[in-house]
Order: sequence, then structure tokens, then C-alpha cells
Amino acid sequence: MKRRDFTKLTGLGIIAISTTGFISFNGENYVGDCETTSDILGPFYRPESPVRNNLVIKGQPGEIIELSGTVRHKDCATGYSNAKVELWHCSNDEVYDNDSEEFKYRGTTYCDENGHYKFTTQMPVPYDVGGGEVRPAHFHMMFSAPGYQSLITQIYFEGDPFITKDPSTIGSRAKHRILKLDKEDGVLKIVFDCNMNDQLKLSIEALDRIIGSYREIDSGEISEFFSKDGDLWIKNEVFGEVFTYVGKNDFEYAGLPDGMYEKLHFDLKKDGKVSLIKSTSYGNGVEKVRNFERI
Repeated sequence: MKRRDFTKLTGLGIIAISTTGFISFNGENYVGDCETTSDILGPFYRPESPVRNNLVIKGQPGEIIELSGTVRHKDCATGYSNAKVELWHCSNDEVYDNDSEEFKYRGTTYCDENGHYKFTTQMPVPYDVGGGEVRPAHFHMMFSAPGYQSLITQIYFEGDPFITKDPSTIGSRAKHRILKLDKEDGVLKIVFDCNMNDQLKLSIEALDRIIGSYREIDSGEISEFFSKDGDLWIKNEVFGEVFTYVGKNDFEYAGLPDGMYEKLHFDLKKDGKVSLIKSTSYGNGVEKVRNFERI
């Protein structure tokens, strides 16, 4: 399915989660700028991609590109052994593989004892999302490591003519994720390092109390919530979209542009029933509040 066709179905499906960044103290002074910012998750995340770091499909167009880097602990210096790294991107003809058993251009790898990882794949392309908007070529990535908040992000490539027009790349948040492409022996190469952050999560027991299906009181729309790796997700047509827990039964998609947000508040009642308030702003200064009841 092409990206522009699927986006019509997802509403606020193009969303982001938290920024993580640190400046560390070495005993004498503050050093380093090891910020790793998040980017939109998008509607095309699929879990359980095959464990492999070579995603090249023989016979398909697209230059070979090697992506490598290091995943570090929150001290911004120590490599995280066995951290999980997931990569997914579109094909040369602008298609994401959302349902085949081949999981084309999707893969999972684990860092070595020094926190290093590497993927070899084929260069993605920009694509039209409709309305005259074209997204720059990019990789989607998810970094997961026990003890830290999972980081979902995207990386882009210097020289892409659509970078200066894309809402996700024109701001300062993305500047460290627009990477220089080098070429060696006919292979493009880029390096992207990630620094993890402490996680803020509900207990499994608390998640169990709020997951399930909810019906909007006015429209009858159904939203289905489930848990994965200790996070709260809402189901979509491919797999789902993840919310960040911010405390006091509140969840949100952090990292959206200023003035845009989607927030959830779950009200756990004494009789065991649970209700949901969903607050959404598309950046126009108007907040839409919807009430749901669990069914």
C-alpha cells in the first residue's frame, strides 16, 4: 500500500513520542551534546520484523546503503550491549510492505558488546502524501533497551530537496538527524548514534485495568487499546501507535509541533468501570474533546 493512500485512514496517525537528550558532567565540567530527538512514528510500524541486518532485495532498484551507529546508556558514553534496533522504510516505488510474510525493507538487529549496530539496505525515496506535500527520503527506527524509554525516530539525508519544506525537518529538533552521505567502494554510508533515556511506565497491573475497547459516546466510534512491552498502544490498520505515559493516568503523543497535541486521560472509577477523555488539537488553537466509555 502506498503511503498517501493509507494516511487518509489514520487521522492523527502521523505522530511522535518523546525527545531524549543529555549533557553529562565529567567531574570537572559539563561536556557533550548527545541529544537524540524523536520523530513521527507514522502508521506503518510492524512488530516482530525478522532478526537480520541485511535488507537488500536482489533485482530491485536503489543504491546500496550501510547504516551503522552506537546505542549508549543515559551517560551518553557507555555502549548498551544487546540493545534492540528496528529499521523500516519504503521501497524505491514508494511502497511500505505492510502485510507480506517477507517483511520487505524491515528488520531487527541487536547491538554488540560495545553497543554497535549495522544495517545494509537500499536507499529509500521521497514520496507524495497528497495535497502537494512530499516527504523527504527517510529511515524509520525504534531503539529499545531494558530500563529505558523506547525511542522512535527518523533519519534523513543531506541534499534531499524536500527537507526544507517538510514539517518534520525544518525545525531545530531534526538538525542532528539530517545525515551526510559518504560513499566508499560504491556503497553509501551514514552513521547514526542513539542515547537512551529513563522510562516512565505504568505497572502491568495498571495497564491491564485500562486496555480494551472504548466507544465514543457521541459518534459510536470504537478505539481499541492494548499493551506491548509495557507501553500503551492504540490499534490501527497495520499494527498500532504508541502513547507516552506522563503520570496520573495521563498519556500523550509528545514531540508534536507547538500547538498540536493528542492527550488521553483514563478515569478509573470505584465500581471498576473506566472512562476515557481524548483531547486533540491540530494546531489551529481549537481543542476537540471527546468522551469514551469502555465496552
